[in-house]
Amino acid sequence: MHIISTNLGEPVTFVWNGAEEQTGIFKYPVSEPLSLGRTDVDKDSVIDRKHHAGINKACYLFAGDDYPFWKELYPDLEWDWGMFGENLTVDGLDETILRIGDVLQIGSAVVQISQPREPCYKLGVRFKNQDILKKFIARGKSGTYVRVLEEGEVKNGDNVVVIKRSTNTLTVKQFFNLLYDKKNILIFYC
Repeated sequence: MHIISTNLGEPVTFVWNGAEEQTGIFKYPVSEPLSLGRTDVDKDSVIDRKHHAGINKACYLFAGDDYPFWKELYPDLEWDWGMFGENLTVDGLDETILRIGDVLQIGSAVVQISQPREPCYKLGVRFKNQDILKKFIARGKSGTYVRVLEEGEVKNGDNVVVIKRSTNTLTVKQFFNLLYDKKNILIFYC
């Protein structure tokens, strides 16, 4: 795995149900390294700190390999890395292999896989179509949030190396499925 793009966002104002809101989901590639802190990415805009940032969601990673699928579904959008609100676009990120608790070295930072991304209506705002939420859930490739164990810098081209595998934990994909597939919940406990 390696970093394809480092992405930051500025606040964007939009109207939702007749009221003005702000979001930080509009992220775009930057050339400078990102500084990963314990609770967020330095210089990134995070508006809704109840649902984003914090110890368990300090940084969001998404698979660059999944972009062609989405570009085909939404060809009229202006595509660039960061479309899913990710701070790090990663080549080779695989939610079926990465486990909750896996520890990764990315640049000079050490991070730990914490949870899959749960899409909200702001992803629909980004894609100009709320149907993206159902499609994102059905696709099952959520990307992952990480907690930062050791603060550090990450730049484009940096390798993403698993330095410690978690055992007896769900993969990111299994966790994501558990969140959205209530009828099959027993599969994960049997």
